[in-house]
Amino acid sequence: MKLWKGRFQKEADPKTNDFNSSISIDSRMAQEDIVGSIAHASMLGECGIIGKEESEKICDGLRKIAEDLEKGTLAIDPDAEDIHTFVEGELTARIGSAGKRLHTARSRNDQVALDIRLTLRENGKAIRGQLAELIGVLCEKAEQYSATVMPGYTHLQRAQPITFGHHLMAYCEMLLRDLSRLEDALRRMDVMPLGSGALAGTTYPLDRELTARLLGFSQVSQNSLDGVADRDFCAELAFFSSMTMVHLSRFCEELVLWCSWEYKFVELDDAFSTGSSIMPQKKNPDIAELIRGKSGRVFGDLMGLLAMMKGLPLAYNKDMQEDKEAVFDAIDTLRLCLTPLIPMVKTMTVLEENMRAAAAKGFINATDCADYLVAEKGMPFRDAYKATGELVALCIQKGLTLETLPLEEYRRVCDNFDEGVYEAISLEKCVKDRKVLGGPAPENVVSQVRRVRELLAKMERGTEK
Repeated sequence: MKLWKGRFQKEADPKTNDFNSSISIDSRMAQEDIVGSIAHASMLGECGIIGKEESEKICDGLRKIAEDLEKGTLAIDPDAEDIHTFVEGELTARIGSAGKRLHTARSRNDQVALDIRLTLRENGKAIRGQLAELIGVLCEKAEQYSATVMPGYTHLQRAQPITFGHHLMAYCEMLLRDLSRLEDALRRMDVMPLGSGALAGTTYPLDRELTARLLGFSQVSQNSLDGVADRDFCAELAFFSSMTMVHLSRFCEELVLWCSWEYKFVELDDAFSTGSSIMPQKKNPDIAELIRGKSGRVFGDLMGLLAMMKGLPLAYNKDMQEDKEAVFDAIDTLRLCLTPLIPMVKTMTVLEENMRAAAAKGFINATDCADYLVAEKGMPFRDAYKATGELVALCIQKGLTLETLPLEEYRRVCDNFDEGVYEAISLEKCVKDRKVLGGPAPENVVSQVRRVRELLAKMERGTEK
């Protein structure tokens, strides 16, 4: 059954039907479509637009369809034009002509705008839970390894000493921003468009606020054109997904590096690794690599949405049928990636001795050596910087480190050095003394963990209200 059949004198070409159909994508909105229709029918009955008895009959029929779909005793017809047509057709087949009153004062344009919002709202809640769980796992690891010294990098060159806990908390900050972006997107999406009609509202005396309350929306759309034409929320969620995937991809890139024999900072559990078909010694971080690879797919979804929307005049255009596939793929891919990443991080083994050994090489305490001359001996920083650079060159020449270079060699470069330099360049002291807000001192890491947990608890309380 096609809702628009009355205007046409001949059947559409089968190829047109196949091309026009969206049932393969929007069938996932079946429950949301029914929830929206129940609210609409209830409102129609309360406003006297249809009879109360008919309203109740429609709602009862819709609930039974929802139950049958949930139990699997009703299959969605793949030949239906879309999920809206299927549900209405099934309802009419079950309850008779009363089912035809369901679409009173409603268009598929505002109906689909509602269904997408309802579907994305539920998916957003699920992703919020996954992100909070990942942040929680990172906090656990960060607290456990708050004093584990490792090299920090710039340009993939060893730069200065930090702790593994501090490194992990950097990703917590990124993910907190992602959570904030998600909350903002969900808040702006919390607008009920039903009642906008095809584009110009309706002459029926609807109570749109009642429909919004029944569906749990805090606001009602204020312009009927925008109500059906707005897909900002799809683009925002696709951008949120893209930005989050950037962060997951960066983290996974580091996991791939850290798992290599060249680093060997962590080892992933066997449950989250794969082997080689030909090389028996291999243990590959395929999950991390695949998450890194899937980020590009999500970016493509965002660009597809933006390109699709950029040239559309108001109000609804068929181009907008492409919105669902793109935004659903973006959020599905993000959820898919978070699912194995959380337990993979939780179960990974941290090789602290290897991190400490790497930190001992690469002269990452050179800045602290220069700071010692400035703070303890009163030298200008540029002079201290030059002297330390000469010491590094000397160490490279002799195959030594700043810790193993004899004091007499220090004094040949600069006679201001004394035994105190060895304490000053101790990696543990270098990290411990970086107590500035945001720095990697172990006590700071513990404070950062506490702060993030408090923020998560506050967010959780906010979502429960």
